[in-house]
Amino acid sequence: MPSSVLPLAGPLRFSRPPWLSPKVFRRETLAGLVVGLALIPEAISFSIIAGVDPAVGLFAAFTMAVVISFVGGRPAMISAATGAVALVIAPLNREHGFGYLVAGVILGGVFQIVLGALGVARLMRFVPRSVMVGFVNALAILVFMGQVSEISDVPWPVYPLVLGGMALMVFFPRITRAVPAPLVSVVILTSITVAAGIAVPTVGDKGQLPSSLPVPGLPDVPFTLETLTTIAPYALAMAMVGLMESLMTAKLVDEITDTHSSKTRESIGQGIANIVTGFLGGMGGCAMIGQTMINVKVSGARTRLSTFMAGVFLMVLCIAFGPLVSRIPMAALVAVMIMVCFATFDWHSIAPRTLKRMPAGEITVMVITVVCVVATENLAVGVVVGSITAMVIFARRVAHLADVTTAIDQDGGRITYSVTGELFFASSNDLVGRFDYTADPGRVVIDLTAAHIWDASAVASLDAITTKYEQRGKSVEIVGLNERSARLHSSLSGELTGST
Repeated sequence: MPSSVLPLAGPLRFSRPPWLSPKVFRRETLAGLVVGLALIPEAISFSIIAGVDPAVGLFAAFTMAVVISFVGGRPAMISAATGAVALVIAPLNREHGFGYLVAGVILGGVFQIVLGALGVARLMRFVPRSVMVGFVNALAILVFMGQVSEISDVPWPVYPLVLGGMALMVFFPRITRAVPAPLVSVVILTSITVAAGIAVPTVGDKGQLPSSLPVPGLPDVPFTLETLTTIAPYALAMAMVGLMESLMTAKLVDEITDTHSSKTRESIGQGIANIVTGFLGGMGGCAMIGQTMINVKVSGARTRLSTFMAGVFLMVLCIAFGPLVSRIPMAALVAVMIMVCFATFDWHSIAPRTLKRMPAGEITVMVITVVCVVATENLAVGVVVGSITAMVIFARRVAHLADVTTAIDQDGGRITYSVTGELFFASSNDLVGRFDYTADPGRVVIDLTAAHIWDASAVASLDAITTKYEQRGKSVEIVGLNERSARLHSSLSGELTGST
């Protein structure tokens, strides 16, 4: 062997994807089948909200799930047509036509890519746990409320079918977990209703299923500045709502699976999926929390394969098995969703023992989040209002942590005020009233060794204190500033008023 040729240290090794394991592949595929079944009535319902043909919502569910399985940042999360997005873009279809809706979906996807690249996902750090718990509980309540209409004013056999389906999902896992209990429940209840000829509402009653794959094309709109200004507000609203729900869902799945996901990649992936969906004539969408819980918490899926298979099974079921799928009783799917509600709700958060130990502010934030979500049926609104409430409560709490103590020299010619705590807009406003400008001696020292200046309000308060003393012929010395506080103080002091 020539000396210039080095032997290999060992054979090259390639790590195979986890879903290639037969056990994992079976679990992920069956989970995708369950979710695909559950997506059909949901997508049709959201199509009705948006005022479009049921096929439009089903196409969106198919393309969103398949595309996001490749480009998304959170494995096993399900994205499809959603009610939140449908509500935002419905006015475009109602007032301007379907072409404008599709154009809005495409532009919304572009906005999501831009927002993702700008780092909007980092804002998730500012969502406190109390808001997250409220978000989860509100989701469970909303999903349950969505099932109430399916069991109202229906034939009496629906009720035993729902109860039977729930019983199957509770007890079947004790026999085996090789097959997802929701799938067993759907198959058994469908077989019973078909064999016995029981007349109950079915999936087919929701709308006609598509018989072919979507065809790509451009939106039927004039490509003008006027069109852009028309669709831009709706597209931006769709982008924000979609990202909010998707990132919150991703964070929830992270906690359930004890894994980390890329929120930036997820944000950009949502945009790509919506652009593809728009060009294929879909109504757009985002992460679906209910279906994600079926996939992750009920079926135990953990990889991208389950998301991909959910989209594929959706189209296969609609196109190849449309007549059979149409006969699935809605009671079977209602039973699945009710069990999802029970599994999703954080029962520990409302246990008396927990409530006794939880700070009142945390409970308030959780309740406000739940009330806002349920009242508006918009998860994004609840998260925003809950986060703002938490910030206000935090600011009020921190504002009381700033304290002032005094010490006078033995000769009585100098007084030192020692300030401790965080100085910002909420705490610094009270700082001015903590000094005795008239009775203090001629030399005043303000020691900020144990304090930190956070904003211009704190600097303005220190300027006001200095001015009040100087007006009485007394000198003020500010000492003990840390590096960041000193830099902020030196750059803003004397520059915050209109006086010269």
